[in-house]
Amino acid sequence: MPTLQELEAVEARLEALLARYTPPLVTGTIYGMPSLVWPGSGGHDYFASLKRGAKYVSLYLIIADRHPDELAACSPELLGRRTGRATWTFTKLDDDLAADLTALLDQLFARYRIEHGD
Repeated sequence: MPTLQELEAVEARLEALLARYTPPLVTGTIYGMPSLVWPGSGGHDYFASLKRGAKYVSLYLIIADRHPDELAACSPELLGRRTGRATWTFTKLDDDLAADLTALLDQLFARYRIEHGD
């Protein structure tokens, strides 16, 4: 089981990856969790949300569920982190996995922008 420090490091790295999309995205919440959303969006129309648990950090990408075709280019390791339709869990985030995730986030963000007319 990862240590608290290891999970904090994973969470910080995920936050840094997501920070690239602000602006135009702004902070919001979904079920009390911090999220990134398009300005004026609400409910389940968020781009990404993070939650650190005791055993892993969860990244919620509801946009991935709306655009499953974007997952075709993901590495098997990244796809192995997918634990639900919109949930990805991480106990570590090395450079290769972070690069794969960044590529996916970039593709999903492009789709999210189009959905919001930008």
